[in-house]
Amino acid sequence: MLSKLAAASRRTVAAAALAGGLAGWLGGPWLTPAAAAASANASSSLPFDDVRNNYAAQSISNMAALHIVTGTSAHMFEPDKPVTRAEFMTMLDRLLRIEPVESAIPSFSDVPKTAWFYRWVEPAIQLGLAKGTSDASFAPNRAVTREEAAVLIARALKQPLDAGFVPAAQLYMDEVHIHAWSLSAVYRMKQLGLMGGDADGSYRPASPMTRQEAAVLLDRIWSYPGWAAEIQAAPDTPIQLGWQYGQSTAQYEKEVLASGINTLSPRSFFLDKTGGVTDYTDAALVDWAHAKGKQVWTMVGNRSDPAATHAMLSDAGRRSAFALKLAGLVRQYGLDGLNVDFENVAPGDRQSFTAFVSELDDELDDLDAVLSVNVSPDFGTDWTEAFDYAALGRAADYVVLMGYDEHWSGGAAGSVSSLPWLRQGLTTLLKQVPAGRIVLALPLYNRDWRTEGGATFSEVISLLQQNERVTAKRAKVSWEESIGQSYAYYGNAASLHRIWLEDGRSLALKAGLGQSFGVAGYGYWYMGGESLDVWTSMANGRRFVSYDFE
Repeated sequence: MLSKLAAASRRTVAAAALAGGLAGWLGGPWLTPAAAAASANASSSLPFDDVRNNYAAQSISNMAALHIVTGTSAHMFEPDKPVTRAEFMTMLDRLLRIEPVESAIPSFSDVPKTAWFYRWVEPAIQLGLAKGTSDASFAPNRAVTREEAAVLIARALKQPLDAGFVPAAQLYMDEVHIHAWSLSAVYRMKQLGLMGGDADGSYRPASPMTRQEAAVLLDRIWSYPGWAAEIQAAPDTPIQLGWQYGQSTAQYEKEVLASGINTLSPRSFFLDKTGGVTDYTDAALVDWAHAKGKQVWTMVGNRSDPAATHAMLSDAGRRSAFALKLAGLVRQYGLDGLNVDFENVAPGDRQSFTAFVSELDDELDDLDAVLSVNVSPDFGTDWTEAFDYAALGRAADYVVLMGYDEHWSGGAAGSVSSLPWLRQGLTTLLKQVPAGRIVLALPLYNRDWRTEGGATFSEVISLLQQNERVTAKRAKVSWEESIGQSYAYYGNAASLHRIWLEDGRSLALKAGLGQSFGVAGYGYWYMGGESLDVWTSMANGRRFVSYDFE
């Protein structure tokens, strides 16, 4: 592998030398004859008045043409000016095709919403490309040092970072000044042919990187064999299932259009106490969705009624009649599928529930309609005993993992969906159901936990309400790496409120988790609970995880 990388590195360096000349690791006074000729020919088309015909000219032109770098004004680039941390993260986001995000809650006090770089720093933080200089600060206007640049690029290219890295041999004469946190990245960048040392054998790790040096570095990444194609390739469009809950048809339609949801799931069919179907279908919504090129998988609920559910499931005749009635409604309304959401099913109904799903799937197959079944993560409780995950995965087209309610009302305070909990639930399901048949459902709601007089209560809130409270109450917010969420609290000892935030950062990690396992898509409970920025954050998370830089 190293020989392959070394060969690719030599090809990359050679190509860059012909295009614009390389001197030292990122800059220098000399040009090869071929590069000098190319630079002279290109002089009339340089994008900025202050860009010299030197080693960086072609790279600046290339990156400016791709809108990865911009000038400090319409005609000035200021090539010798140190590049700031905010500027460098903006360039990296653009290089990786990461979309800007207007996060509802700032991650750092010195990256305010009013700053031009806010929308670029936030997605970089959400994806783990950059970290703060402390828990509260990002230092956006501080110059990027050369060793920092190595680490930032290594993260962007998903290269391993090893704080305990010990090189086999000394690479630079000033290596003693390279920090342990950056040493493996510095070596990796040299190995890839992206960054090297000066002619005198030094690296100068603490020296600031200039804007023209940054352009050369980014151009080398873009020119590396296969990487530009990897970045430009659009990830497959997954199932994006959005449940309707508590909204009017008009509100739901508006939210669907703002989110990129491609599969609607209105809560229209319910099992009644006689074993029949209560039907609340809005036919106009179905027509609207189809006109917009979207599918409709209507939800079939049981109102968490174990008695009515048992009565239907345990009677073969009533079970078949219920499946036939649902299939008839699918035909009547021209639906694309059904989403079965039976909760609080008795463990004793395990086999009959599987039988019902199998019968319903047979009926829908004749209509070329999709069947999806909602399940909770399997942590060995009675709540999930009714789910034969493997059998349901064979019977239904999709199994929808409801990745939320880790903590609920009446239990201990905690996250609705921490990343380790979600990962465990997903990996357990993957042992029984193929990834291509799993839809990972994520929370667009949260809980505000209140402790008073030794008792703990919780209130279900939307993400919009969450953001409003955190802002209005000036809650103390800190990022908890171990759970992939921020923790916020406000109030006082007599009445303490705690919220484990669900926001663009936490949801981007969850979406990236699903992408890493290759799930078929995502579901969202519930539409209207979110702030609009989370859709971009989750799309960024899926995109970045899809990259494979080899």
